[in-house]
Order: sequence, then structure tokens, then C-alpha cells
Amino acid sequence: MPPTILLFGTFDHFHLGHEFVVREALKRGNVTIIVARDANVRRIKGRLPDQDEETRRGIVASLFPEAHVILGHESDFLDPVRTIRPDLILLGYDQRLPGSITEEILHDMGITVERLAAFAPDKYKSSLRRDPE
Repeated sequence: MPPTILLFGTFDHFHLGHEFVVREALKRGNVTIIVARDANVRRIKGRLPDQDEETRRGIVASLFPEAHVILGHESDFLDPVRTIRPDLILLGYDQRLPGSITEEILHDMGITVERLAAFAPDKYKSSLRRDPE
């Protein structure tokens, strides 16, 4: 049975850097993608994403029908991790684990965390697409 891979992200202004992360995950197993809730993005990043949560989830789901794409929990970041029980959580090169989730907590749950290399970060980063020079 292929491993279960979990991705977290806002996926605002979906770009080739996001695509790189999803495609790397798909090479490794069955993928579930958790799209951040608007309220959680505001709480963590201090601002709302440009695209609402349903739009972002729909874009990712339409681009990757082979992945299971869901919205995150409204308050408990660990809830989907406990439910899905992934073998591996993949992170983008500059991504942090959401909320109070730590690598130690995940390690205690038997979950590996791996950080991917950057894919053209000077070109494909959501903040660059949101705030053009």
C-alpha cells in the first residue's frame, strides 16, 4: 500500500512553486492536501488571503483530481493529522508547520516531516505575486 502524504498550505495565487510541491508529493504516495481556512490565515499571517478558502480549495482540487483536497479544521490544526494519520508531511522550502504543531509532536505520532528544496523562489512565491514591485 502506498504511503499517505499530507500537505498543508494557503495556496493563494496558485503558482508553479505550489505545483512543484504537490507533484513531488504525488510521486511519493496517496496525497491529502489541507487548504488553510481564511480565519487561520488571518490569525497566522496577520491578513486574509486574496482568494477565499473555497476558491483556493477548488483550484487545487481541479488541478489535482488524484489528490484528496479538504479545508483545514477551524481551530484544531492537529485534527486532520489525527484523522488522516499520514506517513509523511511534506513542507515547502519556506513553510512552517501550522499553529502549535511541532516536529516533536509529529515524531511522537510516528509521522515523518520532510522539507523540499526551493523551486525558483525568486519567481514563484505567493507574496511576490501578491505584492508586485
